[in-house]
Amino acid sequence: MDVSGEVAELLRSDEPSLRWKVRTQVLGEGGDSRVVRRLREEVRRSPRVQRLLDGVQGLPVGAYAKWRGAHWVLLSLADLGHPEGDERLLPLRDQVLGTWLATRYLREYEDTGGPADRYRAAVPVSRGRHRRCASQHGGALLAVVRLGLDDGRAARLAELLQHWQWPDGGWNCDRRPEARSSSVHETLLPMRGLHAYGSQAGDQPTAEAARRAAEVFLTRRVVYRRSDPARLGSPGWAELRYPAYWHHGLLAGLAGLAETGHVRDDRCTDALDLLAGKRLVGGGWPAEGRWYRTPAGTARSNADLVEWGSASRHRPNQWVTAAALAVLSAAGRLDGANGAGRPSR
Repeated sequence: MDVSGEVAELLRSDEPSLRWKVRTQVLGEGGDSRVVRRLREEVRRSPRVQRLLDGVQGLPVGAYAKWRGAHWVLLSLADLGHPEGDERLLPLRDQVLGTWLATRYLREYEDTGGPADRYRAAVPVSRGRHRRCASQHGGALLAVVRLGLDDGRAARLAELLQHWQWPDGGWNCDRRPEARSSSVHETLLPMRGLHAYGSQAGDQPTAEAARRAAEVFLTRRVVYRRSDPARLGSPGWAELRYPAYWHHGLLAGLAGLAETGHVRDDRCTDALDLLAGKRLVGGGWPAEGRWYRTPAGTARSNADLVEWGSASRHRPNQWVTAAALAVLSAAGRLDGANGAGRPSR
């Protein structure tokens, strides 16, 4: 697949984060190169980052308020390539870690179907499985590690996630006793967070927990039913959306597996074919829907602080295109990308 046109266009983008993504995730340029370091500093000063930081300051919402709270702002900054160790982010980190390391997550109880208020006071356990929305702790772990903000508390997040991990490798917050399989939505961010922490800390048990989590997606061939391999697990999983936030889908699942080193597994083949087939005739990949509302009127639920490009099945979206190219590059499916439109500086 010759994508030199898309690569060249993204390298001309006004968004430094898009240029950073292409250089590091598509063209394979090392993070220590002078150009990449300069790009990340440009990301730090970019209007998009400034809007995120200005928008979250003083908001009368909790850390997890969708999609405007500190939790989501840190995840966005990590995805955008914001440089590590920025002291401006320490108050956001403390708010997020204070939320997810509160005492309630250190307590658990045997869930016998009692009042829901007990669920809010401790972690329920039913039939030997912790019923916990692990995407929250997984997302926090991923952001803290990626942004170089770990003050020692990331290890506690990793410990909790491993303690709550289900036998099949994932997590689920479904309190129904009959729920015995992990949720792909609740497993995606923990897989990525544990992989990031395990790789950075050289922690083999954590890395192994991330590998087990990857099996939740690989046994489903990313987006297909285990019981009926010809059918999608959910019709919406085939839609391309960005950002994914905590949602699993074709692009988010493949990107997570690329990030953790599993995208060349043969069980990803059909999902990769599906992604490649969504490339538009004129080049690029579209955002076929969105999980967020526009920034106007940020008091509304699910309103992001920034826009992420157009959502249309017929027009390319640069953020989706960059993510698709990164996945296909990691899978060894791109021709004509290396050096395409790359400036000499």
